[in-house]
Amino acid sequence: MTTPRKGVIFSMANNSTLVVPQAKAALNQMKFEVAQQLGIPLSPDGYNGNLATRDAGSIGGSITKRLVQMAEQQLQGFQR
Repeated sequence: MTTPRKGVIFSMANNSTLVVPQAKAALNQMKFEVAQQLGIPLSPDGYNGNLATRDAGSIGGSITKRLVQMAEQQLQGFQR
């Protein structure tokens, strides 16, 4: 596993293991926001086993796009 760095959310060894446990709530909130924007209803109890694969992929893809945009904005601050 890699050494956690500031701003790193996932470890490289296992991308489902949170390096920053506090990020879980933010990612969950983002999931519900993205699903709402896409018009995909999510169950508030957390079980979404009946969700179509295409819908789950759309949510995950949109979250990934947002996270990449956030990282790019952070990296722009490091450029000289």
